[in-house]
Amino acid sequence: MIDPFAEYEALLERLKKERPAERPGVVVRRRLDIRRLVAKWLVRCVLVAAALVLPFWVLVGSSVFLYRYYGVPTWPALLAGLLLTVLLLLLYSAWVTKRVSGKIRMPGFLPKTLIAVVAAYCLYALIYISSMNVKGGVEDTYHSLHPLLRLATSTFILVDSDLVVTDMERAPEDYERMGLPLYERSLHFRQADGYAHAVDLRTIGRSGWRNFLTRTYFRVMGFRTLRHVGTADHLHVSLPLP
Repeated sequence: MIDPFAEYEALLERLKKERPAERPGVVVRRRLDIRRLVAKWLVRCVLVAAALVLPFWVLVGSSVFLYRYYGVPTWPALLAGLLLTVLLLLLYSAWVTKRVSGKIRMPGFLPKTLIAVVAAYCLYALIYISSMNVKGGVEDTYHSLHPLLRLATSTFILVDSDLVVTDMERAPEDYERMGLPLYERSLHFRQADGYAHAVDLRTIGRSGWRNFLTRTYFRVMGFRTLRHVGTADHLHVSLPLP
């Protein structure tokens, strides 16, 4: 007579012997699956972040590019950047509606709405900067700063609210007051277009990685940057004349 308990014990023994040989492969597959899942989500996060940043880069970067390298006047260059940004946002809208409904459906009022929204943002950036982001005594010179520098600075403040502007427009007597030799070609002076083309940003009291990101941002946007010590350690950002 066959003992069922003996067969059961024999089966358990066989499984115990087989599992060690199978387990490494299962563990490796699970680890690979987890790594793929993590990599997939990381890629998605990077893509979402890039999608959020891209409209601001198009708005500021394309305007600066047209101004610097093609000599497009300030306001037409800014208008071109605005229209390119609206076009990008329309492409975003088309992609979203395609994913959701399977068809590209955009209401007729959307282009005008996007133009109004982007224009309102530009107007806000050109007119207003918080007193918390400007060193005392220089806030009155904000409107003398070149519009593209104002737009870029206000945009960066959206992600770094602790940024502090320490200097914008200067007059020759300011150099004497600060104990510095007069530099007649300084872009802090008003240029032929009526605007100052340089801004100084505080670096003291800020971590190295934040100063690095600040400098990288303005470079990517098409400006020149220089970390130097004048009256104090600061980041000098300038918009060269076309």
